[in-house]
Amino acid sequence: MRTLFSDRTDAHSLIRRGRQDIPSPWPANLGPRVLKGLGRDTPFLATDLNTIRDRYTRLLQAMPGVQPFYAMKCNPSPEVISALAAQGSSFEVASFPELQTLIGLGIDPARVLYSNTVKPPAHIEAAHAAGLWRFAADSGGEIQKLATLAPGAAVYIRLRVDDSSASFPLSRKFGAEAAKALILMREAQRVGLQPYGLTFHVGSQCVNPLAWAAAIGVTGDLMTDLAAEGIQIEMLDIGGGFPADYGDGVPSIGDIGRMVTSSIDELLPYRPTLIAAEPGRHLVAEAGVMVATVLGRDVRAGENWLYLDVGAYNGLMESLQTNNAWKFPIWSSRPDHGVVPRLPFTVTGPSCDSSDTMFYGEMLPSTIEAGNQLYIGGAGAYSLSYASSFNGFGPPATVFVG
Repeated sequence: MRTLFSDRTDAHSLIRRGRQDIPSPWPANLGPRVLKGLGRDTPFLATDLNTIRDRYTRLLQAMPGVQPFYAMKCNPSPEVISALAAQGSSFEVASFPELQTLIGLGIDPARVLYSNTVKPPAHIEAAHAAGLWRFAADSGGEIQKLATLAPGAAVYIRLRVDDSSASFPLSRKFGAEAAKALILMREAQRVGLQPYGLTFHVGSQCVNPLAWAAAIGVTGDLMTDLAAEGIQIEMLDIGGGFPADYGDGVPSIGDIGRMVTSSIDELLPYRPTLIAAEPGRHLVAEAGVMVATVLGRDVRAGENWLYLDVGAYNGLMESLQTNNAWKFPIWSSRPDHGVVPRLPFTVTGPSCDSSDTMFYGEMLPSTIEAGNQLYIGGAGAYSLSYASSFNGFGPPATVFVG
């Protein structure tokens, strides 16, 4: 279920009432009073599209000349995609069904990158027939697949780079060493593909701007080697990894942008025609607030437990992926939140599975009880896209403002 509020609705008048004290960061249009006033059945994910537009604008300002290709796996909601398309964003997909979603929203496949390096053959063939012309690869087998199923297509090779500064490293599964990438570009040219570009990814939620500088340096050395063989790339895709702020302090997009810009100017032998990026989390995470209702409270072996109607399996999977280390800014509907003493709570989901537990030691009002709402900020990324109907508890509904 999706609800989209326009400027003419009651929801917008609710938003204009302002916000009460809440943790930072938080979407300006989704303060606790607004969320409670929406009157929706929980759980639901509320998303402020204006926050997404703001993040997109700031990214452009931080990295002049870089074209964003939104990684739609992060949040594939049509409302999010349409808002970004209107801002001028291009898009990145990892499957043909994702491309079909974009086509259904009027997005030209020529504006799309297919950055999954190992693709189902049927997906390659269908995407190529639809007009998508740029495909990633990091192995000889994928080059052969592309030559057969997408003849003449442009190929960009994914490099393996240091991603040790990221919360979610990716290099074990993806990426070729520079020496192998050189061979793959030669092979692409030999089988009739266009050796179009190079790409890398420093890992999701990367907190070290130097990671981009190091990766761009590796790319620059490879570009020099390729130029010596007569191959000049047209695209450098610096991938994603740009962090969202969950309240624990991360480099600003301005800090990262300055590092990226100076590295491109200083470490590349020439500037490719297209400098691409694949932002995801940075654009959408802070725009979303998950709204859940407390189903019950108990004390078990001296430990305070809080049971919600949303859990890891239907909206908060990243808590399990990080062994419950992932932190979100959290507030509640309690009028005395921020006034009464707080207690540590173990916060768990609604399913009959003990591993469906999101937070340990979460400091919440001592007065919180069944029927109160919990507001989980920073929930706009990898919540809907991971959500399942495990144990009969379906994905959260969606509400959009802005």
